[in-house]
Amino acid sequence: MSDTFQADSLGLKALYRPAAAAAPQPWLLVLLHGVGSNEADLFSLAPWVPPQFHLLSLRAPFPMGPNAFAWFQFGVLPNGQRQINAAQEAQSRALLSEVIARAAAQLQVPVERVVVGGFSQGGIMGLSLLLTRPQDQRAALVMHSRLLPEAVALQAPAEALAGRSLWLSYGTEDEVLPPSHTQAIVEHVRDLPMDLQGAGFPGGHTLSRPELDAVSQWLTQLSEAVR
Repeated sequence: MSDTFQADSLGLKALYRPAAAAAPQPWLLVLLHGVGSNEADLFSLAPWVPPQFHLLSLRAPFPMGPNAFAWFQFGVLPNGQRQINAAQEAQSRALLSEVIARAAAQLQVPVERVVVGGFSQGGIMGLSLLLTRPQDQRAALVMHSRLLPEAVALQAPAEALAGRSLWLSYGTEDEVLPPSHTQAIVEHVRDLPMDLQGAGFPGGHTLSRPELDAVSQWLTQLSEAVR
């Protein structure tokens, strides 16, 4: 079905790499870039995405400048707290749910083999989608991100999260979204019935090769566990 897949028909700009033709039960990995970036950014991670995955990298809907987009805009208050544009975040979350469902249907990939996530603001959106609409995906890939109170307020019942998986990774010297944000996510999901994996990696607000190698291994293990 991948030979007839039309990424431009989804409702968001996207870059697409099909799963290997030999993959008997392909998965779908949807990657979401950080604020001020675009769909080409995380598409460059294709060498680390296992061949049994279709890779779809989406462009956020809100422009910030030339080739720069955001899933929602935000400001920083004098006390350091971030204040997001909640209407934009809700709009992006609803749009992502539609686009991901459309892509999965076209590729004939069931929800049980869909992973959504990304880096920084993209990871925030992946986590928010998992918590609020777990019926749409199997797992979330969350790198260098944080938990939105707006998503917590809309979180699905705990039983709806049963069987879901979550990857959390962060940079130990990240000054943009410090490790404390990841620890807050861990504390929030600790008692939820989902599988939690991940680690911290030396470095700042960027993706290192060891982190990408670990993510690739996690994706492989996830796909091999569900047959």
